[in-house]
Amino acid sequence: MGKKVHPFVHRLGTTTTWRSKWFANNKQYKHDLRLDLDIREHLDALFKFKAVSNTEVQISGQTIILDIHAAKPGLIIGQQGSKIDKLKEELAAKFNKTFVINVHEIPKPSIDAKVVCEKIVMQLEHRISFRRAAKTAIEHAMNDGAQGIKIKISGRLNGVDIARSEFFIKGRLPLQTIRSNIDYSYQTAATAYGVLGIKVWIYKGDIFKK
Repeated sequence: MGKKVHPFVHRLGTTTTWRSKWFANNKQYKHDLRLDLDIREHLDALFKFKAVSNTEVQISGQTIILDIHAAKPGLIIGQQGSKIDKLKEELAAKFNKTFVINVHEIPKPSIDAKVVCEKIVMQLEHRISFRRAAKTAIEHAMNDGAQGIKIKISGRLNGVDIARSEFFIKGRLPLQTIRSNIDYSYQTAATAYGVLGIKVWIYKGDIFKK
């Protein structure tokens, strides 16, 4: 079970909460789901390589609240909020809704799986050695308080003819323990010799609730 279930989904309702917070009836559900996916796809393309971790979407009638978690909020907010205002206008014109956008800073980007994964992707696409990229990410994560990290890189590594997978592991990674705070991300890197898949697991300790 530890390797067959998404670590985030596996803990929904116990140590993690939903990143999409809205309710719809049978007729409206398909529309709201498509809207949620389109907003995420648009933001992913817009904030690529800008150290954005995740986005929480709340749909309430004609108003959509977006909570964006980013390592560098200044890149999203802009000078005196100019970029945020422009983003609201762009989203309102595209989806015909009213948007409220809140940007939250990630205190330690080196132990956020999405940010780490995105950084490795950027390094691989700039032809940096996959071993160097993975080991650097592991070193930074462990120095910033991670209790365990695993990185898997798959594909034609270094341009070889036969694709393979390589793992880089340090520390503990109790995937089957529900109270474990494990962050996970998967992304692909488009290199000159093919597409590489990168998976990152980061263990940040246990969460105990009263």
